[in-house]
Amino acid sequence: MRATLVMPALFALTLRGFGNLQMALFAGFGSFATLVLVGFAGTWRNKLIAHLGLALAGSVLLTIGTAVASTAVLAVMVTVPVTFAVFFAGVAAPNAASAVNGALLAYVLPAASPGTVSMIPDRLAGWWLASVAGTIAVLAIHTPATGSAVREAAAKLAQALGDVLESAARGAGAEPLLIDAVEAKHDLLATFAATPFRPTGLSIGDQGLASAVELLEWCTSLVADTIREQPDLASAPASERDLLAASGSALRRTGGLLTDRTTPPDLDGLDALRKQSIDRSRHGMREADPRVAFHAGTIATAVLAVGAATLLAAQLADPGEIAEARTRWFDEAQLGRTGRLAGVSRASALAARHASVRSVWFVNSLRGSLALAAAVAVADATSVQHGFWVGLGTLSVLRTNASATGATALRALAGTVLGFVVGGALLIGIGTSTAALWVALPVAVLIAAYAPGTTPFIVGQAAFTVTVAVLFNLLVPVGWKVGELRVEDVAIGCVVSVLVGMLFWPRGVASVVGDDLADSYRVGASYLREAIAWVCGYTSQEPTSGSAALAAAQRLDEGVRGFLAEQGTKHLPRDALWRLIGGTLRLRLTAHSIAGMPPACAADPGALDQVSARTDALVTWYEELAAQVGRPSRAPSGLSKPRFEGNADAPSRRAVWLREHLDHLAEHLEELIEPAARVAETRRRPWWR
Repeated sequence: MRATLVMPALFALTLRGFGNLQMALFAGFGSFATLVLVGFAGTWRNKLIAHLGLALAGSVLLTIGTAVASTAVLAVMVTVPVTFAVFFAGVAAPNAASAVNGALLAYVLPAASPGTVSMIPDRLAGWWLASVAGTIAVLAIHTPATGSAVREAAAKLAQALGDVLESAARGAGAEPLLIDAVEAKHDLLATFAATPFRPTGLSIGDQGLASAVELLEWCTSLVADTIREQPDLASAPASERDLLAASGSALRRTGGLLTDRTTPPDLDGLDALRKQSIDRSRHGMREADPRVAFHAGTIATAVLAVGAATLLAAQLADPGEIAEARTRWFDEAQLGRTGRLAGVSRASALAARHASVRSVWFVNSLRGSLALAAAVAVADATSVQHGFWVGLGTLSVLRTNASATGATALRALAGTVLGFVVGGALLIGIGTSTAALWVALPVAVLIAAYAPGTTPFIVGQAAFTVTVAVLFNLLVPVGWKVGELRVEDVAIGCVVSVLVGMLFWPRGVASVVGDDLADSYRVGASYLREAIAWVCGYTSQEPTSGSAALAAAQRLDEGVRGFLAEQGTKHLPRDALWRLIGGTLRLRLTAHSIAGMPPACAADPGALDQVSARTDALVTWYEELAAQVGRPSRAPSGLSKPRFEGNADAPSRRAVWLREHLDHLAEHLEELIEPAARVAETRRRPWWR
């Protein structure tokens, strides 16, 4: 509705009212970019800021594209860094990712079209008319409020886990409630993975929500292990049951905070109970099995992290509280900064994390920029009448692997041919009637705007072709020949996309996901070794691999999101992939939990040496797993669960707690063996199969 109201009205105003062809062209396509190609989320303020950002970015890109269009070599050379920057900027936040195609249209349209610098004012006027009118339409005509599916799913899981813990603390049967909580966890992960872009970015609120999701998954694993190992907590010390009950209450309030901002959880009270539990263990005041204390303390630590993340997601906490709660998305020194420098520092840190061939954003940005530069070069070399359609054809079918690009190219050509047939028949029927074209324009816009996401790709491509045919016949009446030229130009763009896909990234995101899995396990294992050495008192240096482990985890998350959105054959089995991703999360957060413990004050050589030996065995196993799922360089070796020596009870409470952490990891190793073998097998398969 918004596109149908705005685009034809602006096109009529600029073409008939102002009589300016350039202004009309950019007002028409600018409206389409603002209202169809992008879809910003958030409050009205978030949307206003996002549309303003798109308008400013589009103005810069439009100016650059017009300035370089007159010289083919210059246009090709400039296209690579400019379009790379636009593609890569999508890593910043979901709204930035959503704006990529709209911003690229503002560059591709003038860069691949004939024009001079003197046209820039008219083109900018059309672009800004479209931006202002489109923004007003977005703010005035609201889409139905559906709420945040991720927040609602996270709230459901938090409240389900709270029910489990409170029931267990009372000594009641918690197994049925645990089943419901595990189902809620699967729903949350499915919802989180289904979002087209990771719901995180430079804003602290976005970071809090994403961290809450992964921390809730870890918390579910801890609660499940506790209930399965200690199904009857009625005989547990009252202090431990109080700690579990407080954790459950905090989780329930956390769930409410995610949806309707009810009373925040009492994190200070929970932290006080947790510290009291630790003090009782240190002073030998524990008369029961110390494993109950371990589970209660570990769950409380996880709940504190979940609560801190949720406060940030609800915008009720500041970065200092994040650092204090030890939830590390960026370096803690950066979290403590305020003002503009903090935003610049976070942006720099985010860019540095993804400036790697291990990042799907980096590789896809490089590949997309080279493809568009090739399209500009081909459009100039072939001297096609509307060269920008070559660029748009490249952009519309460009996907992340060769097979997917090829499949999409066939559908794009089929849709374009269909649109050519329909549009040609329409133009023949209309003849020279300008009034009939004006009547057909809003109908064509309505279908073209509604089709993406609601109909097959072919239908959307056909509808857009009809819209273009009507639009250009209003600008320069040439009849059905516009459709014929569009088919030819899109065909050239499709060929460019397929060739670039085959040359630069034939395997697509799947190869990056495998490399990121290997990195996550390798760096996570290093983090675990450093954390154990620190807590056991073998080194005076605090663990430094936490930031690297987090960066690897974020690159893996982005890679998996791109892999799931990628069209074509999936060369990595999805079920195996999820189990391996869960293993990286468990490893990193366990190391993070250990690193948060104070270092040993008094040495207990026998017990701590046993812990160190277990750690070495685990680290070696994870490194072998990383080699197996990583870049194919040798035949995969068989993995088997490591055996730990020395299982006698340790006299040291610290050793018991550390051993419980390591045993928690070891219990889940066997479920990673078969998925790792499947990933290794698929990575050694030729890309064209």
